Formats: sequence, structure tokens, C-alpha cells
Amino acid sequence: MKRRDFIKISSVGVGGLAVVGTSFKWAYGEVFADSEFGKELLTRTPTYCEVCFWMCAGWVYKNKEGKIWKITGNKLDPHSNGRFCPRGTGGLGMYYDEDRLKTPLIRVGEPGSQTFREATWDEALNLVSEKMKAIADKYGPECVALLTHGSGGSHFGHLLKAYGSTNIAAPSFAQCRGPREAAFVATFGELVLSPERTDIRDTNCLVLIGSHLGENMHNGQVQEMSDAIDRGATIITVDPRFSTAASKSKYWLPIKPATDLALLLAWIHEIIYNDWYDKKYVEKHTYGFEQLKEHVRSYTPEWAYGITTIDPNIIRQTAKEMANASPAVIVHPGRHVTWYGDDTQRLRAVAILNAILGSWGRRGGFYNPEKVKLHKFPSPEYPKPTRTWRDAFPGKYNLANEVLSSGICDATVPSSERDCSFRGWIVNGTNLIATIPDQKKTLEAISNLELLVVVDTMPMEITGYADVVLPECTYLERYDEIRSSPHRQPNLALRMPAAEPMYDSKPAWWIAKNLGEKLGLGDYFAYNTIEEKLDWELKQAGTSLEEMQRIGVKLFDREYDDLYLNEDEDFQFNTNTGKIELYSTALEAEGFDAMPKYTEHEQPAANFYRLIYGRAPMHTFSRTANNPHLTDLMDENTVWVNPKVATQWNLKNDQYVWLKNQDDVYSKTPIKVRITERIRWDSVYMVHGFGHVDKRLTRAYGRGASDSDLITKVLVDPIMGGTGMRGNFVTFIMENPNKEA
Repeated sequence: MKRRDFIKISSVGVGGLAVVGTSFKWAYGEVFADSEFGKELLTRTPTYCEVCFWMCAGWVYKNKEGKIWKITGNKLDPHSNGRFCPRGTGGLGMYYDEDRLKTPLIRVGEPGSQTFREATWDEALNLVSEKMKAIADKYGPECVALLTHGSGGSHFGHLLKAYGSTNIAAPSFAQCRGPREAAFVATFGELVLSPERTDIRDTNCLVLIGSHLGENMHNGQVQEMSDAIDRGATIITVDPRFSTAASKSKYWLPIKPATDLALLLAWIHEIIYNDWYDKKYVEKHTYGFEQLKEHVRSYTPEWAYGITTIDPNIIRQTAKEMANASPAVIVHPGRHVTWYGDDTQRLRAVAILNAILGSWGRRGGFYNPEKVKLHKFPSPEYPKPTRTWRDAFPGKYNLANEVLSSGICDATVPSSERDCSFRGWIVNGTNLIATIPDQKKTLEAISNLELLVVVDTMPMEITGYADVVLPECTYLERYDEIRSSPHRQPNLALRMPAAEPMYDSKPAWWIAKNLGEKLGLGDYFAYNTIEEKLDWELKQAGTSLEEMQRIGVKLFDREYDDLYLNEDEDFQFNTNTGKIELYSTALEAEGFDAMPKYTEHEQPAANFYRLIYGRAPMHTFSRTANNPHLTDLMDENTVWVNPKVATQWNLKNDQYVWLKNQDDVYSKTPIKVRITERIRWDSVYMVHGFGHVDKRLTRAYGRGASDSDLITKVLVDPIMGGTGMRGNFVTFIMENPNKEA
């Protein structure tokens, strides 16, 4: 299997280019725009992509007429290696989407009615500042929260801290990656980070347990996985669905959903009791090995077989594959890991497995990333808040290292136990209706707000509930903060506007600065232009805005030669014991199990099926469902149904059905059936991000169904507050249950 067979970047790129009707020559993601002939015809500006969190750096090309024409990767960028994924190449669809938010809006109808009147920026920001001042005077500034996803969050975060609140939450923590961070900190004393510190390019064995590389399209990892496959690395995929990654794997383990922890414990048992673990590494660097050995004594492959349905011989074979590759082995920590409520403990088992295989800090395992330390433009010290979100949850979630977006939501609903519920939200770049599970609770929280400001590029379900909508221009039309991300080699990347903002949209930095000045916080924004601020910061780092405008990405030497652990030196881990904690003293101190235990989870009732959701390589959450270039690749989702189940229900391929969950909640829109052996009979699968009900999204409206509609049961992780969403079950409805509505 060659790289081009797995990534398919060239074929997707050619399809995208058909939209603009220009002939390109492709070679590993390079186009003729980079040739001398192409440079004579085109002008280019540097950017980094905003379509997903990977933020690959690239070049935006404009044609002789000055129109944005094409986006390609920057060869210097370690995120992309000069190659963009389908989402990245389709990013210019965001710029040309005529459904974009075009001007500030002030709501005149009921919340959710999508009834607004147009306003000037001055009027809209005056209204927001007046309401923020009123909330600060009456309740305190801490009662305003920011919920954000994307680059604009840094600008609005600075504004909120200057205002007096540190309640700044990214849904990507509580709804996505939080359990793995809490688990790895409890084990190694360090975060997994983003991009993940996985050394896939040098690994000999990659274990994907619920991690869908190739579909979640984490660009750098997909490229490294492709290279690893070419080198003959063993890929082991654990998934109830035959995913793209499973199709490239030596082993596919179609596990019974909700039993992953049993398999992990059986693997740990086999590796310890067969003496397959890295003895020298474990003895030198870990704490609690004997307790762990006794703890997993009874977790045999035969025990796990009765729970997971995975053959004991396969469990042994795959454990041996990991051991043979050690220490160049990765049990991938995953990205979206909020599943069943015991997720931190499941990811603790992943961390422990990596630890006993000796992969943390080793080539082919997990490397030690480094980033450029940027000095922030001078501003006054932030006021010290008297309260934070944690005051709403005394004694809970102490191991959460970020603010919980679901915690903000819960603490917005008034309670006699709190002296201040949140009264105002600023929502930037995240469609909370589709992001935070249990829409009913989210809407209850919104109904108790005195101010909801939504900053976005597109009309989304959340914009319908806003008091004020502020149209942000796309990433192709703006400067943002310098990207300094942890990687093997420290690096900086610049995003600069390729064109002036279309319509009456504005960049986040401009919105935050002008709102800050209306709030009397102008001293925190003591620069005249964003270029002045960025140039000052870049010069402190040893470069300049002028240089970055020319090269886009700048690589720096590592400060220390510590990409991997030095085998001959003692290493102090940032844990209570200074060791890798197989037995977690931090968890024990909080009253939790120091080592993970398997507990059984609820199974679907008769004629119901576990709802599994995931990603598609051309779409990011619900953000791109209306993108004119990306909808050409996928314009609706389908529900995967096993043939056995289809026969039972007399379902046909391409038949439209509605879904009903265990709480009698129905999908708002129908979804097309796909009958396939690639899904277990006890589950169904659908891609997240479809089923929009905002008619202003002319391509996405009513296309496919929303899994978010059906996630009403939330299994909260008691350790760090993550929202487990895979405890929901659905059945099929043949007639429209929403006719009256």
C-alpha cells in the first residue's frame, strides 16, 4: 500500500481544482503554482489553516485579477510537510460561501427564532459593552464566560481576562480530549498536547483503539502513518466499525462497544505475566509496578473474551506484536475520548500500557516536544477574579486542567447553591447546540442568560439564540496570533490576510480591541494595528513580521537535545513520586481508584442499537457542512446498518429513516440507510456534523441527520468532568415523527 493509496490527497485536490477550472500538475501535494512559471502569474501570502485544529501552514495564491484561487501547503511546516488535506485545500470555500454572515445582527424575535435586524458595528458593540458593564456592576465580571474554538479565542480570551473573568472554556476539552490529558498527567506528569507528541514516523507498531486516523484527517499523523505502513510497521485497530484505518491494519479487532477497558487490562496482564515488558525501563522509571501486577492478575484474555468478544488468541498475538516492537510502539491516546463516563480510567490503562512497553520518551513512541516561547505585547496586569467556575463545583473535578464548557453550561442554570450563576456568554467559533451534549440543558442555560454574543463566520443553530451576532471574517481575510505549537522542532507560522474582509465582517482582533475600548479597557490593546503587535512579538523571538510575510514558517533549533530520554540519565517526572505512576497517587488523593478497574456499561434494549459517531476526512464537525467545495465531496451523512439488522427491519440501501433514542427523542431530519458489513450488529454509525435546521445554510439545510439531536444521556467522568456521549441507543422510525412540528 503506497502513500497515495492511503492519503488520496492528489485525487481530492484535482477534484477541488475542477471547481476553478484550472489544470494543475500534482506531485506529493506540490502544484505548478510553486514553479517559476506559476509564480509569474500568481501572488501568494502565508496562512495557517482554520478548518481544523491541526492548523497546517500554507500559501494562499491569488490570480492576476487578485482573486483568491488556491491554497497549498508550506514545505517548511512540520504540521503539513507541504501537503494539505481535503479540508485544507477546500478552505477557500469558506471565503466564497455566499451564505456567510455579512453584517452585525441584533435579535428582535424570540430566542431561536433567527429573527434579527441589521446593525452597524458601533451600535452592536455599544449594546454588548452596555450589557457587559451592567452584568459586572450587578453580579461581578466573573459571571461572564467565553466559550471558544479556533484562533479568535486568544483575542477574546485576552479581552475577558482584562474585563475580570478567567472563565474561558474550549468545548474540545470537556467534550473531546480532556480524559486523556488528565490520565497522562496522572501517569507521566505531562500532557499529550496538540498536535499529539506521537512519534508515528519511527514507530514499529501503532495501536489505534477508537482513534480514526485517515477519517479525522489529522494531517501530519496521517502522513506519518502512511510512511510507517510503507516501512512495514504493524497497525492494530480496535473498533466496532471497519474504519479506513482498520482496512490498512494487520489486525482489526471488532470489539463489542463499551468494553475497551477490559481489552486494555488483558493486554497489560499478558505483557506483565509473560515478561514482555521493558524491565530496565520499568525498574528505573516507574512507581507501583508490583501493585499493578497484582491488580491485573485476574484480567486474562479468557476473562476479556467473555466481555469484548475478542478471541483470546488474538489478544495474545496483538500483545506480543506490541512487545516485539517495544519501545518503538504507540498505543495511541486518541482525540475524541469522551465515551462512557469512566474515560479517564480507560485512558489511564492506555498510558500504563505505553509505560510498561517503555515507549514514553523513546524513539517510535512519544517524543518530547518543544515550542518557541513568545512574549506577549505589553499590557497591564489582569485584575484578579474573586471567583472562578470551580466555585460552582466545590470538591469536584480538581484534576481538570482546563475550564469545562459543560460546567459553564450547568453553572448558568440558577441554583440556590451558588451565589452567582453565569449571566453572559461570548461564543466564538463553536456551534454549542451541536457541540455540548443534551441540547435541552444547553437551551435551558441560554434561556437564563442576560447576554449571549455569538461571533462566527457562518449562521449556525447557536446564532439563532444570540442577542447580538458579530460576523467574523474568514481566516483568509485576517491576521491572527502567531502559531507557536509544540513539535519535534520549534517553529512559528504566520497567518496574514490574502484579501480584504468581504461584506461587513471583521477579524477577531479588531472586534476584541474595539469592544475592549468601549469597556474602558483600551490600555490592554495599546497598539494601533495588529501588524504593530505581531512585529513586536516576532522581534522578541528573533524574527520579524517582514521576514514571516516572506517565508510563512520559521524553524528554530531546539534549546536542549532532549527529543528522547537519555538512557543513561535519571529523569524526574512531574508526578508526586517523580516517577511514571502506574499506581496513581494523585487519583488516590482525590478518592479515586489508583489503578483502572473494569466496570460493565449499559447495553442496548431490544431493537435498539448503540449510536456511534465519527468524522469524515473532508469535513470538520458541523463547521464545513455548507462549504461549497467540501459539500461536493460529501453533502450528507448516512447511517451504517449491519445486513442482519437491515433484514430484521426490512431496510433498503438509500432508504430514508428517522432515528429515535432511548429517551423518545427523534432526529429532526431523516437520514439515508447504508447497509454494510463494516459495522457490528449491535451498533449503528453516522458521521457527525450534518442535519442542520438553519435555512440560511442553503447547502446543508436538512441534509442528513444530527447525532447531537440524539445524545440526551450524558455519562459524566467524575475525575475531570468529561461528557461521555456513547451511552445513547437508537432505533428506526419509517414515518416522519415531526410532521406536526
